[in-house]
Amino acid sequence: MTETSRPSSRRRQIVYAVAGLGAAAMGLAYSLRQHAPKPLSKEAQAFWTASFEQPQGGQLQTRNFLGKPLLLNFWATWCPPCVKEMPELDQFRREHLAKGWEVLGLAVDAPTPVREFLQKTPVSFPIGLAGLTGTELSRSLGNPQGGLPFSVAFDPSGEIVWRKLGATNLAELRLLGSSQP
Repeated sequence: MTETSRPSSRRRQIVYAVAGLGAAAMGLAYSLRQHAPKPLSKEAQAFWTASFEQPQGGQLQTRNFLGKPLLLNFWATWCPPCVKEMPELDQFRREHLAKGWEVLGLAVDAPTPVREFLQKTPVSFPIGLAGLTGTELSRSLGNPQGGLPFSVAFDPSGEIVWRKLGATNLAELRLLGSSQP
C-alpha cells in the first residue's frame, strides 16, 4: 500500500463506523418511540392517582394495581344487588388471580357498616372506603347516573376496557377474565 492510500482507507473506516452508529441510534429511537406507553385517558388518570382508607386501617393506593388487569367494583352495604354479587366477585378473583387479575372494591358507604359487613361476609380482595367521593369517581369512570353497583375493568396498561352498571354475574365475569391478557 502506498502512503496516500492509508489515510483514505482509514477515513472510509471512520465514515462507515459513524454511519453505522447513526443508523443504530435512529433504530433505537424509533423502537423506543414505538414502545412508549400511550398516555392514559383523563378518566383513567383520575383513578390511578387516587388513594383510599381501608376498613382495617392504612391507605390503599390505586397505582399499586397498575400493570395487571383490574376489576373495580363500586358497592355499598345498603345496596342488595351489591351485597349479592360480592361472593361472585370474590370467586372471580380466586379463579383469575393466577392469570394476573386483581379485584378492588370501593365502598360508597360509611366505614362502620363496611367493617361490620366484611366481618360477616369476608372477601379475599382489597376494599377501599370511597364514601361519597366514590359516587363522583364512578361518574368520571363512565357511570353518569351514579348508580350501584358499578364495575369497571382496566387492562394492564391502566386503560378502561369494560364497564357495567348493575349487578354482574360470575358467567360474564369469567368471560371478561378470559378476554383480557
